[in-house]
Amino acid sequence: MRRAFLFLTFVALAAAPVASHEAERTKVTLTLSANGTFDLTVANDPTWLLLRLETFAGGTLPPNMTPDQRDARLAQLTSVFADRIVIFVDAHEVRATTVEYRKPSAPSVPSAALVLPEPSGALASFRLTGIMPRDATRLRWLYGLVGDRYPLEIRQPDGSSTIEWIDGTNWSEVIDLSKSFTRPTRTDIARQYVWLGYTHILPNGLDHILFVLGIFLLSPRMKPLLLQVTAFTIAHSITLGLSIYGLIALPSRIVEPLIALSIAYVAIENLVTRELKPWRLALVFMFGLLHGLGFAGVLRELGLPHGEFLTALLTFNLGVEGGQLTVIAGALIATGALLKKGWYRPRVAIPVSVAIAAVGIWWTIARVVGGEW
Repeated sequence: MRRAFLFLTFVALAAAPVASHEAERTKVTLTLSANGTFDLTVANDPTWLLLRLETFAGGTLPPNMTPDQRDARLAQLTSVFADRIVIFVDAHEVRATTVEYRKPSAPSVPSAALVLPEPSGALASFRLTGIMPRDATRLRWLYGLVGDRYPLEIRQPDGSSTIEWIDGTNWSEVIDLSKSFTRPTRTDIARQYVWLGYTHILPNGLDHILFVLGIFLLSPRMKPLLLQVTAFTIAHSITLGLSIYGLIALPSRIVEPLIALSIAYVAIENLVTRELKPWRLALVFMFGLLHGLGFAGVLRELGLPHGEFLTALLTFNLGVEGGQLTVIAGALIATGALLKKGWYRPRVAIPVSVAIAAVGIWWTIARVVGGEW
């Protein structure tokens, strides 16, 4: 059991940097002009960009780099960045003829199809321009830096636009450029945002997964589990809605460490109590409010479609719930035969809770000291 516990702790801590919300915050806009040119803007957090690009350039970051030094170095890495972008048009690669770096102070390109409010941290961007082949019909896109899902907006010369959701470093689907883009239906938007909400939990939301597992491990009985999950769901739905509508706001530098601390708390409490106490239910509700703010931060970065704001909000939340229920279902399947064993708590619930608590404490420190999200 000691070896199993150490293994769980090692795996969880090794995954820690991935678990916190990524700083990628990717925005990509490809504008096609009637004169046959294209204008591509790719925006990301500048510090995140520099860390990734230095990896490919084979360099190292000096300590205590100032924003001006960071921006100067990014301006030197335009060719490295351009190599991470692949545009295939009609089975031929199209290369940019110019690449320039824009500091975070430069305004980002507004989206024609999404409500994309600016995050608290300004984004830097690379602007690439070039010539699009005559009578282009089929386009595929690849951005070899990001891991999270992000929107690629393509604007046609006639003013129509579309949003394609890209899964990290995967290729996009084939995009038809031969006709005007049609506005997505409500069903299309609902399907997109359910999937975005679900994938924010599985596989991308390790912090939320560990919190739900902490809830699950308190007691093998169904009633305590359902009460806690219901309280958590109601709470995060409240703050998700209020935050998206701009009625409440809390910076991520506060929300993210508190989310990590909530993970540690529920896991630690599993070690000292076997039954659902009234204060536990109240605290789970409060922690749900925090997690809702975390979900809202992600949804603000993804953007919400004009005209279907409420549809996207509700279906994103539905996807989040689907992801959480999948986690619980998986935990029930994994432990179903063990729940009634007398050794379930000392050999399963307690070691796993200790491992989750260790990760929660680690993340809390990392997010306070290093802002790792």
